[in-house]
Amino acid sequence: MPSWHDFQPFIVTGLALGGVYALSGAGMVVLYRTTGVLNLAFGAVGAMSALIAWDLINNSLWPEWPSYGVAVLFATAVTLIYGVVIGPALAGRDALVKATSTLGLALILLGTMSWIWSDKARSQVLPTSTHAFDIGQVAVTWTQVISFGLGVVVVFGTAAFLKYTKLGTAMRGLANDREITATLGVPVRWVEAQAWLVSGVLSGISGLLLSDLVGLDAVSLTFLVISSLAAALIAQLRSLVITFFAALVVGLVSALATPITSIAEYRNMAPFVLATVALLWISRKREISFTGTGLGNGRG
Repeated sequence: MPSWHDFQPFIVTGLALGGVYALSGAGMVVLYRTTGVLNLAFGAVGAMSALIAWDLINNSLWPEWPSYGVAVLFATAVTLIYGVVIGPALAGRDALVKATSTLGLALILLGTMSWIWSDKARSQVLPTSTHAFDIGQVAVTWTQVISFGLGVVVVFGTAAFLKYTKLGTAMRGLANDREITATLGVPVRWVEAQAWLVSGVLSGISGLLLSDLVGLDAVSLTFLVISSLAAALIAQLRSLVITFFAALVVGLVSALATPITSIAEYRNMAPFVLATVALLWISRKREISFTGTGLGNGRG
């Protein structure tokens, strides 16, 4: 068993990853609660954004910050276009159909990344990682600080936005009943477009941060969405605050398993295990129903 000193760097890593997972989870929860779409392409969009930034910096010799800006704009544009063009056609469909359609987008993007950039190993170091400071005997980069800090700001800021603003109220109304909200004069398409836009921005930022924290690999970044999804599922795709704390747990458990050699190779299973245990605990007193409300009503 490693000593406490061996675990300390992984606590910092786990908090940083948890912050990005919370950032991603917030984007997924807001989109799901507004449109009923579980966006499984979130990770793929972020991965391609990070690769675009890497390509602009290393091959086109662009300055770093404009390249990062283009990457986030790409993620925002792809997500928004998908939501505006495909989203309305999915509005009345079953939740499973909606999720599967975004999985198709993820596979298209993953194939495109493999075709353009192949599987060659790459690394992307953000400027914020070149400067570090020490907390005790642990070196902490500014990328790690920003990752955790953004998670806090975005999650709790979004929760306040949904509660206190007119647009947030409209989004919560759509989450409860799309038809009634539309009859009250709320511009449903416009509100849903804002949710897709926010999801795209968060996807691009998450992809850039994760490409620095865990490496720039298209497949790995695409499927890291599972960790964010696990946090969102623990929160039942409803509570942003619970999503935040669940994301921190997922990040910490995954990171702290790394120095334990006997279970290190299984650390990627942590999101699945945590989500399964949490969902079983949450549903322990509920009865499963295939009629009436639930997944069968097509509203997610």
